[in-house]
Amino acid sequence: SSSLIGVLDIYGFEIFDNNSFEQFCINYCNEKLQQFFNQTILKNEQELYRREGLNIPEIKFADNQDCIDVIETKNNGIFTLLDEESKLPKPSSVHFTSEVHKHWSNHYRLGLPRSSKLKAHRSLRDDEGFLIRHFAGAVCYQTKQFIEKNNDALHASLEGIIQESSNKLIQTLFAESNTQKGKLAFISVGSKFKTQLAELMEKLQSNGTNFIRCIKPNNKMIDHQFDGALSLMQLKCSGMTTVLELMEHGFPSRAPFAELYGMYKDYLPKELKQLEPRTFCEAMLHSLKLQEKDYKFGITRVFFRPGKFSEFDRIMKSDPENLKAIVANVKKWLVKSRWLKSQFCALVVIKLKNKILYRRKALIVMQKTLRGYLARKRHGPRIKGIRKIRGLESKVKQLDSIASQLKKDKESSIKEINQLRFEIESAISRIKRDGTIAASTINGLQNQLLEKVNNQMNLLQKKVQDQKNAEEQERLRKIREEMEAEKRKKEEEERKLREEEEIRKQKAEIEARRKREEEERKKQEELDRKAALELQAQQEKELQEERHYQEQLEQERQDRELALRLAQESNGQLEESPPLIRKSEAVKNQQAALSKSKYDLSKWKYSELRDTINTSCDIELLEACRHEFHRRLKVYHAWKAKNRKRTTMEENERAPRSVMDAATKTNSQRYFRIPFVRP
Repeated sequence: SSSLIGVLDIYGFEIFDNNSFEQFCINYCNEKLQQFFNQTILKNEQELYRREGLNIPEIKFADNQDCIDVIETKNNGIFTLLDEESKLPKPSSVHFTSEVHKHWSNHYRLGLPRSSKLKAHRSLRDDEGFLIRHFAGAVCYQTKQFIEKNNDALHASLEGIIQESSNKLIQTLFAESNTQKGKLAFISVGSKFKTQLAELMEKLQSNGTNFIRCIKPNNKMIDHQFDGALSLMQLKCSGMTTVLELMEHGFPSRAPFAELYGMYKDYLPKELKQLEPRTFCEAMLHSLKLQEKDYKFGITRVFFRPGKFSEFDRIMKSDPENLKAIVANVKKWLVKSRWLKSQFCALVVIKLKNKILYRRKALIVMQKTLRGYLARKRHGPRIKGIRKIRGLESKVKQLDSIASQLKKDKESSIKEINQLRFEIESAISRIKRDGTIAASTINGLQNQLLEKVNNQMNLLQKKVQDQKNAEEQERLRKIREEMEAEKRKKEEEERKLREEEEIRKQKAEIEARRKREEEERKKQEELDRKAALELQAQQEKELQEERHYQEQLEQERQDRELALRLAQESNGQLEESPPLIRKSEAVKNQQAALSKSKYDLSKWKYSELRDTINTSCDIELLEACRHEFHRRLKVYHAWKAKNRKRTTMEENERAPRSVMDAATKTNSQRYFRIPFVRP
């Protein structure tokens, strides 16, 4: 294929309002080509950088292998499910669609039609189509004609007619084969398309491939019109932004060390031709003073930034004078690099010496640790046993302190404690002497000694507690006797105090009775004196009131005579005024009581009096309101009687008949809305 140039023009990604089996196959082909593009441009390039150790940042790209698996998987891919449905006696697009959704219900790439962004696709039922999220966007496919369009088999009679054709070429193309007839030998368009696409991908992978990406500038099919958003979306979907990011960090020009050495060794002197290819390339590039970011050394080749390899080639093939300067720089770099390598070797030797010393010390530490581990493993049980038994000595000291508190059987308890101490020392000596003693024997000794110590501890604590209880009972008995003696003494003192207090109270009562009688006598004398003065004042007041009343009667008589004379002279009518009535003693007392009351209701309005009667709970205020109402009614009736025109009124009648009739009613609730009860 070295003399072959192949051009593959592939149809673009298709999405329409009605997408059928044709669009499904075309978009499947685009998915495979996009995967081949990612594999060739992105994945293989980054794999080369990782293999050569260039430390290029990893560029993430969208892998569409999961979408391809949904379409072409052998067991439950869409093509496989379509072929199986076509082999059934009664194939149905509804059943085929349901099987697709059943096998890929939880997969991100396949969804229901109602999840589409287009309104026309959302109206489809779940068994009428499916939605696939391709690398370029989501496409909703209608499966109504999938089964018919997938069938590529000829009818048996048609195939027989073609085989009997007079044209030899047609007979050869449709020659009778030994393939199995029937449904199991079903020939589908999808399987043929998948096989042919696999052959195409195999050819593309076996040859060097270059890519030309085409984009659609606008949806109106108008020249010289560029839609930036549409173009950018196409570039992103096709992975071009990821390619540009890789080109920003990548090195597109590269050449093996041996190839560069073979290209330029003829331009250099003999001493430089003896260098190894890698050393030769490093010396040449460093001597040309190229920036380090413009190239990188891999394991087997050198990589250049775009345009830097041509610059390097131009410098290497320049005039002889410039080449001499390059050779001088190469020699200088070689001397410098060898000196740096010598320094590095010296540092490495020193570091190696230090590492050997460090490992020697570490070896001693390891030996010490291992020997200690073996010793602990061998003598550990005895050491632990001795430590546990030594721990019983603190409890023995507690036994000594408890035994020192005893007053009885103190010496016998101390002997038992000393016996325990002797047994502990004997057990420790036995463990030290016997190097082959078992751990179970040590634990048995320790448990026996611990049990004896605990028993002795409980015994001593019981003795101490009994001793404390006896002492406490004795102390309580003495306190009880002292309290009884103190109580008797206190009762005697209280008895004496009560007798003295009774005598003192009797004397005080006699003296108080005498003083009280004296005060009562003085008070009675004072009351008699005040009563006499009040009686005298009352008599004088009554005399004065009688005198004043007589004067009023006289004045009233004179006024009546004068009015009668004037009426006779003017032939008028004399209006009789009610005679002056002397106030009774009860009325005087009532007026005196009202004058001393703390409420003055003479200036209150009728509404205020009414609201007070209806809402107040103060008995004294309600009584004052009642008297005020009575007073105002009396004044009103007096005014009415005085100013009413008299026609047929008796001369001795004191008030109108209606007033007199109303006055005879004894209604206790006349002026109050609520029952009024005198206190």
